[in-house]
Amino acid sequence: MKRMRFTILMGLAIALVASACSSSDDTTPETVIVEVTVPGETVTETVIVEVPASVPPAEDAVTIKFWSTETQPARLEKTQAIIDGFTAATGINVQLTATDEDALPQLMLTNAASGTLPDVVFHPLDFTIGWANAGLLDMDAAAAVIENLGADTFSSGALDLASVDGTPAAVPSDGWGQLLIYRSDLFDAAGLAAPDTFANIEAAAMALNDPANDMFGITASNDASAVFTQQTFEHFALANGCELVDDSGTITLDSANCVEALDFYTNLLANYSPAGLQDVVSTRATYFAGQAAMIVWSPFIMDEMAGLRDAAVPTCPECADNISYLAENSAFMPSFSGPSGSPAQYGQVSYMGIGATDKTEAAQAFVEYWLSDGYVDWLSVAPEGKFPMRQGTADNPTEYIDAWRGLSTGVDRQAPLADFYSEQVINDLITGSDNFARWGFTQGQGELVTAVYSTLIVPQAIDEVLSGTSPEDAAADMQAAAEDEQAFLQESEEG
Repeated sequence: MKRMRFTILMGLAIALVASACSSSDDTTPETVIVEVTVPGETVTETVIVEVPASVPPAEDAVTIKFWSTETQPARLEKTQAIIDGFTAATGINVQLTATDEDALPQLMLTNAASGTLPDVVFHPLDFTIGWANAGLLDMDAAAAVIENLGADTFSSGALDLASVDGTPAAVPSDGWGQLLIYRSDLFDAAGLAAPDTFANIEAAAMALNDPANDMFGITASNDASAVFTQQTFEHFALANGCELVDDSGTITLDSANCVEALDFYTNLLANYSPAGLQDVVSTRATYFAGQAAMIVWSPFIMDEMAGLRDAAVPTCPECADNISYLAENSAFMPSFSGPSGSPAQYGQVSYMGIGATDKTEAAQAFVEYWLSDGYVDWLSVAPEGKFPMRQGTADNPTEYIDAWRGLSTGVDRQAPLADFYSEQVINDLITGSDNFARWGFTQGQGELVTAVYSTLIVPQAIDEVLSGTSPEDAAADMQAAAEDEQAFLQESEEG
């Protein structure tokens, strides 16, 4: 297995050029291709950098740097509008930089080495604990923001997932839960049970798989270079009781539960999924073309399934007459179970991390504005995948949940989710957001999770099995790689 230790990236990432600037007055970000040289290979990263402000910054005012993983132009426009409102209210300027999520770990390490960390960074849970323990985030500043806004106004689950010894490492913003989405019309026609267990998932995949007629039982990620594959597999792993570590912190990736989950997932990919590289784009395209009975994706797909975004339009045969056919004929399975586990749903929470810089007060003011005056506008960027982790205020505990329900979603066209999906579907999305499951965090191993995600140990193991390695041997490789990361982290702490 090819492994690249998380902590090595501090040295390697110096070669990453992350400070390119856009000279355009347009709000469309500039795309810069940069390279990181690793012994024996060159890794190419695409980074979206520096989005020009829509209004000139005030002279002699404090300027903070804000990094976001939201790179779509429409979302960047809304982000900039929130920033403009903050600047107008406080006089503090904000320099927005948007970067691809997969490049974020290297960029943070690069900028830490050069003393140019962002003052605020919008990022997924996967990196929070590792960055906090590495001294890249100001935990005390984040805890003060949460206290000022009211800790009881936040999802307790979101706070717990990103805490170190009881102190939040960053401020919860929004989240989503991974979904197994399936064609209810095809299931009903074939008399198939809902895919709520491994057995039912495989039975449906087998029954509906018909490659000769461009129909596959399921489409799911196999990209060994993408975090998306880790997220997808972890959903299946959690459902089968496969954990990264046990309660004592001992790594358990070679357990019988994990081998069983790895075998099941790769069997689905090998026998009932399209051949070749499958990633975020290709899996969605296959489902949208009406060529897959099931897909594993985030709820960000929901507005696109309804035909509200021109860049990702459903093209199934039935969609020619009814663009929202897939939305109306798809059902959702937030959690399912394997033979050795119980129902579980992988959840992703995004946080506002306050960087360890000299602009703490301005950064805190921005985060507080983000989660109050700017919060509903932020949720409106993509309501289908941004469930509020701050549910309300002290005066109105459900203020932001209630506002979220009424938001319209979509990019090129706008409509409430309720126009296409039942009240039950929407309620399931909301209630599930407070009970997401994840590897390692509740066992206090968030830093190890960061290392596992950064080094792509799991996607590489999946690729090994698909290339002919046995699930047992691939699980042993995962175990060894994770143990190496854990040992290195322990040595770093002791040193």
